[in-house]
Amino acid sequence: MRNRVFSRRAALGACTYAAGRLGLLPPVAASGLEGGRIQPWPANPFYWEYKGEPVLLVGGSDDDNLFQWPAEKLRPHLDAMFSAGGNYVRNTMSDRRDGGFEIYPFLPLPGGKYDLSRWNPEYWSRLEQFLRWTAERDIIVQIEIWDRFDLSREHWRTHPYKPANNVNYTPEESGFEADYPEHPGRNRQPFFFTTPGQRHNRTVLRYQQAFVDKLLSIALEYPHVLYCIDNETSGEEEWSRYWASYIKTKAREKGVRAFVTEMWDPWDVKAPMHQRTFDHPELYDFVDVSQNNHNKGERHWRNALWVRDYLRSQPRPVNTVKTYGADNNKFGHTDQDGIERLWRHLLAGFASARFHRPPSGLGLNRKAQAALRAVRKAESLVRFWELAPRLDLVSEREENEAYLAANPGKAYLVYFTRGGSVKLQAEPGPWRLHWIDVDTGDWGEKSAVEGGQIALATPGAGNWVAVLVR
Repeated sequence: MRNRVFSRRAALGACTYAAGRLGLLPPVAASGLEGGRIQPWPANPFYWEYKGEPVLLVGGSDDDNLFQWPAEKLRPHLDAMFSAGGNYVRNTMSDRRDGGFEIYPFLPLPGGKYDLSRWNPEYWSRLEQFLRWTAERDIIVQIEIWDRFDLSREHWRTHPYKPANNVNYTPEESGFEADYPEHPGRNRQPFFFTTPGQRHNRTVLRYQQAFVDKLLSIALEYPHVLYCIDNETSGEEEWSRYWASYIKTKAREKGVRAFVTEMWDPWDVKAPMHQRTFDHPELYDFVDVSQNNHNKGERHWRNALWVRDYLRSQPRPVNTVKTYGADNNKFGHTDQDGIERLWRHLLAGFASARFHRPPSGLGLNRKAQAALRAVRKAESLVRFWELAPRLDLVSEREENEAYLAANPGKAYLVYFTRGGSVKLQAEPGPWRLHWIDVDTGDWGEKSAVEGGQIALATPGAGNWVAVLVR
């Protein structure tokens, strides 16, 4: 059984999206299906609250810009995510034509050019459909507004923002060149220097503002949306600050709050660039440190603990919308890396974790769905926000063998990466020990144990979770 919070949301979501399939639901209004927008939980701001209740966000999906998917492909993907216990998805506003079905937001004209002052209604209709369907399933959406990969190398050649492809400005007026062949991490694309605190490129900025205005006119109507400025940017701080302020101002004008962050590129969470969000809670309502998922093992764990500790005086949700790790990808990560990273971040006290899309992540494949089901089973026994990392209570542990979060005297949750055994120092019992097989998502053995020093040995090899409750 899932816990009370998720079960209530799941039941409501199931009824709602069933009605949606029958065409019985109008578009979701700003008040939401029930009211209660996604926001930091006042009782513990390291976690999210949705519809008045705390909620742990976990998920996985097979693409980053799901809103572009055809309906017959999107709907069953969302259903599968919901069925596995997923309630968190990434959505870049990307228009790269990787799948062949993606379209641009601007009106195509006869002759092949675009008019940046007029919209392609199908693009925005797809977004609204996606937001409606995710709202019906209580799946929280983290939107990324700008994706640097859309505007460099081969993708720039066909993009409407390129002067040769639109009727709105020339290369001289825009300052844009015909090609940007370097990796976007070099930050050579002047598209990301248009704001007043940078080069104040009024010619291009007005079209950027119009795009964000159109996006917000749709997204702010929905209660389940978070906002991230960029995908793993290495850009100037002023670019991000400008758009964070812009989004929050537009939301206030509409009478709602928008919760905003930025995703910086460095894999080292202690890099100064990350402090641009860490140190400015007045502008960034949560942080996203997905890039920590390029790290492995103990370093990955220590980095997560460091972030939580750094934010302790100004607590905010810590999200990881991209959990890397899949066999045979270009980074050298494995399926096992992805599963470990998701569990380490949850035990470290992060508010969210989502499997990145293939080939760099597990997406929503069989292993990902099993891991999500395992999370919900553990959550049915103990809430993650009631726990804190306590590796000091574990002995006879090998490196990267097991990780512990606990509320001593009430509950202990131990995650084993590849089977194994450790000793846990627990309060006097009796305790009920529940095993969960992360690789299948199924319950394992259950037994009664006494307190004191408890020897925990996994029922088999692979990824296991042990939960001890009174």
